[in-house]
This record gives sequence, C-alpha cells and structure tokens, in this order.
Amino acid sequence: MRRLGVGARPALGKRFLLRKVAHWLCHRARTVPQWRTMPSDLRDQFSRPLRDLRISVTDRCNFRCPYCMPKEVFGADHAFLANPQLVSLPELSRIVRAFRNLGVEKVRLTGGEPLLRPDLPDFVRLLKTELGLPDVALTTNGWLLEKHAPALRAAGLDRINVSVDSLDATKAGIMNGLGFSVSRVLRGIDAAAALGLPVKINCVVQRGVNDDELLELCGYFRERGHVLRFIEFMDVGNTNHWTSEQVMPALAIVARIHQQWPIEAVGPAYRGEVASRYRYRDGKGEIGIISSVTEPFCKDCHRARLSADGKIFTCLFAAEGHDLLDQVRGGMGDDALTEYIGNIWRGRGDRYSDERAELLAKKEPRAKVEMSYIGG
Repeated sequence: MRRLGVGARPALGKRFLLRKVAHWLCHRARTVPQWRTMPSDLRDQFSRPLRDLRISVTDRCNFRCPYCMPKEVFGADHAFLANPQLVSLPELSRIVRAFRNLGVEKVRLTGGEPLLRPDLPDFVRLLKTELGLPDVALTTNGWLLEKHAPALRAAGLDRINVSVDSLDATKAGIMNGLGFSVSRVLRGIDAAAALGLPVKINCVVQRGVNDDELLELCGYFRERGHVLRFIEFMDVGNTNHWTSEQVMPALAIVARIHQQWPIEAVGPAYRGEVASRYRYRDGKGEIGIISSVTEPFCKDCHRARLSADGKIFTCLFAAEGHDLLDQVRGGMGDDALTEYIGNIWRGRGDRYSDERAELLAKKEPRAKVEMSYIGG
C-alpha cells in the first residue's frame, strides 16, 4: 500500500492533506483484483467479455431532467416511439436468451422511465423464471415507485436504483424539469425498502447546481442504510449543453465527504463494476462514485445496451446501433441471432471516455445517441 505522505509537507496544511487522501482513496477504489478468466469467453477488440445488458423498455419519461431529456427538445410535440415499434415481451425473450447464451449474467431495466411500461412486472418475471437471470435490476426516477414496488417485488426483481439529485423541493423541481416534489420519490424509496428490495440512490452532480448538497444527501441516505452513488455530469447525447466546467470531479467529491465523515476505499464487488466504492469508517454504510469523465473505466466495460425499438448499442456514447428487432421480425433463427450478436461484440472497439479529452482538444464533436433512448 502506498503511503499517503501525511507528514511530508506539513506547511501546506489541511487542504493539501485532504487532496492527498482523496487522490489515494480514488486510486484504491479503482484497483481491480485479478479475476479468474472463464474459458471460451466471448471477447471484444480489447478483450472485454459481455456480462451486462441494459434494456430500455420505453423511450418515454414523465420527467424532463435537463441533463438527459431537456423539455425544450422533448416537448409536447416530440415524436416518441409508437407501440408497434417497441420490442414485445416474446421478442425480448428471444433477444435476451441470445445474450444469455453469450455470457450475460445481469440485466438492468431502464428507459426513459421504465415504470411507464404496463407489462414491466411480466417482463421481470420472464427474466427471472423463464430465462434464469441471476441479477435483474431496475433504474427509475421513483415517481411511480410507491405504486409499483409490490408487483415488482412479487415478480422477482432483485434491486432498484432511484435517481435523487436534490433533497430541496425547489432545486429538485428544477432538476427534474417539471417542478415535481422530491417527497413523492422519497416515499417510493421507503416503500421499496419496506418490501425488502435493496435500494441504491443515483445522484448526478453538477457544479454550481447541486454540488452544495453532497453532505446533506450523504447524511440523509446513510441514516436510512441506502448506498448513495454520485455520478459525474457526462456529455451523453447532444442536447444537454454539457461543458467540462460543470463537472464536479470524483477527487473533489471524495475530499469533501471525507472531511465530514472519514471514508476508506473498498475494492469492486464484481468485475466491471462502474462505481468506485468507499465505506464510512464509522460503519454506517458506503457511497459510490461514477467518474466516467475524470477517471474513465472503458478498459473494463462489459455493457451492451438494447434500445426500446430493439437496437443494440455497444457504448453509452455510440452514434449508431445494430437492429436486432429487424432480424427477429425478419425470421432469423435463435442460433443465428446469437451468432449475429456475438459478431457485433467481437468487433466492438468503443472507448469514448478514454478518448474524450483528445476529441475535445481537437474540437471534434461526435454525434451520440440520446441517453433517454438507450437508458443510462
């Protein structure tokens, strides 16, 4: 373990120590243990396996968060997908089975807002019972969670992630774009937790917007036993007016929290985990930091994404996908579908977060699919 050098430069004082500690903690949290390689693994161009599938079950959402779905772009006249364009449950079953054959062990259901899809509990039940997925998770804005948590729990859902960007009513309303109160979302979290569903909280941090609430958010959720994950503001899609000045770096987040509640780095729970983990030294749980901007993790990314209309995207920042639904509706057999997806993954060379700084320096903007279309 590398020494912190705490006594090396005492004249720089407390701020220097905090930065050194934060830097060390971030380094430790990103240290990936040596994992046993499974034989005959499907690998992409950077030798990354396929383990995680994120499925957008709808492109619609009842929020208009500026960093994802700004209302000036996604207004009342926006053309969302019509029902015939969405992947049906039988079609989803075939597609997910092909991914299972290629090594996928975890499915995360996203949107848009996934709770807007009426047959979502049926899909969860299909994934757990018919396809035998060991890990089925859901990411939601929580607005409808109090109502739907019992059905999801009964269907076999394993985990839920809920987006909470602010505990302040006014600020939360600004950040969800429609003035909705965060109190209803917090009730949904309580309802899910009361049913025994493990809940994690996702918070997108924007400098000058909600970065002043880091400690308040930590205090609230650590007292309730929920893991809180801070996400650096990312340049997803083309409509969220992202600039690097709005990014609150992981290093700064860790330093601020460590000053209030000392934390220590914890290694990843599994290969490909996107969040750097830290536990409170007083034993009251942990937090996570998703640092796609300042500390990219492309080298160990195992995620494929399926859009609501059945296209596979091999990166959150991709510009184009491959149409699986067209293949399914065109009569492609199960074995051929598995081979088709496998060939797409073998050709995968995505590493946008690693390349971001170079592209920005060259002023070479890249068109990217919107996050609300393929899920986060």
